[in-house]
Amino acid sequence: MVPPSGPPPPRSLRDYALLADGERGALVGPGGDLVWLCVPRWDGDAVFAALIGGPGWYRITPEEPGVRSGWYEAGSLIWRARWTGRTGSSECRQALAYPADPHRAVVLRQVRAVDGPVRTGVSLQLSAAFGDTPVRGLRRAEDGSWTARAGGLHLRWSGAPGARVEEVGGRPLLSAELRLEGGGAHDLVLECSDRPLGPPEPAHRLWRATEDHWRERVPDGFRGALGARDARLAYAVLRGMTGTAGGTVAAATTSLPEGAEQGRNYDYRYVWIRDLCYVGQAVAAAGHHPLLDDTVRFLTARLLEHGARLRPAYTSAGGPVPGIRRLDLPGYPGGYDVVGNRVNRQFQLDVFGEALLLLAAAARHDALDDDGRRAVRIAADAIAERHVRPDAGIWELRDARWTHSRLICAAGLRAAAADCATGAGRAARWATLADHIVARTAAEGLHPSGRWQRSPDDPRCDAALLLPALRGAVPAADPRSRATVRAVAAELGRDHYLYRFRHDDRPLGDAEGAFLLCGFLMALAEHQQGRPVEAVRWFERNRAACGPPGLYAEEFDIVRQDMRGNLPQAFVHALLLESAVRLAEPPGSGPGGLGGPDALRAARG
Repeated sequence: MVPPSGPPPPRSLRDYALLADGERGALVGPGGDLVWLCVPRWDGDAVFAALIGGPGWYRITPEEPGVRSGWYEAGSLIWRARWTGRTGSSECRQALAYPADPHRAVVLRQVRAVDGPVRTGVSLQLSAAFGDTPVRGLRRAEDGSWTARAGGLHLRWSGAPGARVEEVGGRPLLSAELRLEGGGAHDLVLECSDRPLGPPEPAHRLWRATEDHWRERVPDGFRGALGARDARLAYAVLRGMTGTAGGTVAAATTSLPEGAEQGRNYDYRYVWIRDLCYVGQAVAAAGHHPLLDDTVRFLTARLLEHGARLRPAYTSAGGPVPGIRRLDLPGYPGGYDVVGNRVNRQFQLDVFGEALLLLAAAARHDALDDDGRRAVRIAADAIAERHVRPDAGIWELRDARWTHSRLICAAGLRAAAADCATGAGRAARWATLADHIVARTAAEGLHPSGRWQRSPDDPRCDAALLLPALRGAVPAADPRSRATVRAVAAELGRDHYLYRFRHDDRPLGDAEGAFLLCGFLMALAEHQQGRPVEAVRWFERNRAACGPPGLYAEEFDIVRQDMRGNLPQAFVHALLLESAVRLAEPPGSGPGGLGGPDALRAARG
């Protein structure tokens, strides 16, 4: 058998599975093609860049054609790909070794002959710096492992001592053939590190640690939630995208195609403060899990470091996000080849409101320490200082006095006053400031129809305006809240999918895909308004907008039934988790419920 030596063809985004260990993530296609991995961390350069048209991949391909399928082992990101042929079946069990070493990525792949003999081809091509730096010094060591260098990386591949070396695209490629009898298994271990590698660890020990760590880190506590299995997988995805510093990256990838503003596809391999707060609040809705503490720790450190100059996004280690640069690669079909992000030049007011909402949620679980309470005061002071300034808003567009930004700050202040304030005077000041912000925003951001509008100079509907009532800026029973829910559903909803806002006169689906975050927000809004059947309809429709692995991108093309945007998108998984938990509660409950946040707290005693 001759293993395939060329690059794997691109697949639909819905077909890719994620392997992640908190410090970095890899994408695996349905044919056993590992086509994306950045090291040593999320925002590092790719050693596998085939996803966006570059060199670098790791293929495992059975000789016999068969039907492909796959699934995650419960409560983990251990992916099992299966090929079922006419004469037998085989599997490839794969994961990034967990717990993670911030400096060393370890790809575990175990080929299994489920029944009958199996012949499988394996090919591996590594290139550092998105393909700019080929490997050098490739050699086979005495123990049969292959070692090499690529830029500043140290590489080792164990489990294929008989591999052949050939040239593909001017770069070395290792290829091997595995022959397994029925019931047999074979381990392959790939290590990529920015430090010299120590002695290799046995594969069985790495697998056992990975299994144990996932079992410890992902709770089996979502049985009362709607779609409990999907809620647990969403938690596992968020866990896998959260590093040792506590930050959850927005997505594992860069430059995948979106609908709106084509040609301006951005790198989401960083921690957005807003998205981090969505993750923490979703976890808090489900209980006091360690992932809540991680998000609070990352947020608190950034607030203590930067105060009112809190940036909208950071690297997973807490550093600044680099500016945009091109890679000179073909890109994923319809996508681009950009790394870095322009967010590093923006001011986003609503992150301070979201920060207060997260810290207040932690306080309700008795999970806020002295540093966290200092961070609360810093965020509240920043709102007092900067709430009149124009900002880029939730969708990171032009600077304006966005209604959503101001109302979310009011929601955060109300939550902080109720749950975080030390002393009646401070609580009263925060509550008074929240009232002032809501009144001022209503004076200039209320549409003649009675709903909220995007900004004083933009009367359009915006799905983000569902959030102020959900988070308690104004009660759910407020006529402005009810009018907004009705208008957003009528103007931006299609078949129980929801778009962000209308870009222009084109049909909504021509401008961009439906935004899954917004669909789950509408499910929460309908539930808050006391309409549980309609809430579940929104929830189930958007829950179904994933691929076979159960992952969600940012957008969903409802005509083509396919994904748009980077993958997986953390805030979609966060809102799925929160919706799954809250929709299992009585209608009208939750933050900002029909009786408002004070009624909710009273109901909880």
